[in-house]
Amino acid sequence: MKLIYNNIIPTKGFVAVNLFGVLFVRKGKKINPFILNHESIHTRQMQEMLFVFFYFFYVFEWMIKCVYYRNSLIAYRSLSFEREAYRYERDLNYLKRRKLFSWVRFIWIRWLMVFWWKKMSKAYSILLLSSVFSNV
Repeated sequence: MKLIYNNIIPTKGFVAVNLFGVLFVRKGKKINPFILNHESIHTRQMQEMLFVFFYFFYVFEWMIKCVYYRNSLIAYRSLSFEREAYRYERDLNYLKRRKLFSWVRFIWIRWLMVFWWKKMSKAYSILLLSSVFSNV
């Protein structure tokens, strides 16, 4: 993985960001083996999703979770890609045994169901109430 040290990417508060398999590191920051492993997991995720679909799904999932949590940092940490990378960043042999599309296991199906149920039950309650009062 190619590393580029600079003051622009990533923004303050972040050590590194992986863009298309190139690791941009904040100048003056050190990259330890765990950060490198974390970003290598992202590179593998990008490769199996042909890069473009990775970014599309990443942004899509982040936007949904931003609405749900109303906090961009919590939304970021709960992304399926990030959950896999954080979970296995300290396991330096993870990439050797990682199966294709392992990040899918980290999509919170239960979270999606609860989120959908809340929205649907609210809409259904409004619909039900409007039909009850329309008959009065």
